[in-house]
Amino acid sequence: MDREALKRAAAARAIEEVEDGMVVGLGSGSTAEIAIALLAARRPRIVGVPTSARTARLARSLGLPLATLDEQPRLDLVIDGADQVARGTLDLVKGLGGALLREKIVASAARRMIVMVDDSKLVDRLGGRTPLPVEIVAFGRRSTLDRLERAGFHPALRGGTGQPFVTDGGNHIADCPIAAIEDPARLERELSAIVGVIECGLFIGLASRVIVAGARGVEVIER
Repeated sequence: MDREALKRAAAARAIEEVEDGMVVGLGSGSTAEIAIALLAARRPRIVGVPTSARTARLARSLGLPLATLDEQPRLDLVIDGADQVARGTLDLVKGLGGALLREKIVASAARRMIVMVDDSKLVDRLGGRTPLPVEIVAFGRRSTLDRLERAGFHPALRGGTGQPFVTDGGNHIADCPIAAIEDPARLERELSAIVGVIECGLFIGLASRVIVAGARGVEVIER
């Protein structure tokens, strides 16, 4: 199976968790978009809370009713993808799609988070080939990047200084290469303490279930 087929298999299993009457957080990224399209085809009686402007546009175009998180502050479920999943803990790296802050806010408001990945995203330890996205304030970004550099994170401004990537919240993303994340919770605290950093792409203790699609089928991993 190719990666698109694996994503579709994981997404199809994930939407089985959605029941009529639920308020559902709708993630961002390619796998989440597949899940949204599959979900819309079922015509469920749900309310979706999108994690990005792109997700909102897609969901509206498919006829899914939407609300803001202020209108629906308590979610039954959120379905989303991930860039990496740690096998033992189900901790995640997210944010290569640029929506990490809103994704984390929505995930934190949900009773359960269902994560959909293909088996290439499953790792023994976070980090390595996948950089850690860090969302930073646009104002004074050079100073924030310098502080990240002095702390040893070697940030690369996404999009470059000429045309930096801008999130839905008007912020920037610094991608930080980290060989191996030994202690995700400690790293999250260290990054949060740096002035100008808004959030990082470590999602610790949020995923309740990870659906992994591979050549041998679909596996469901519980926390």
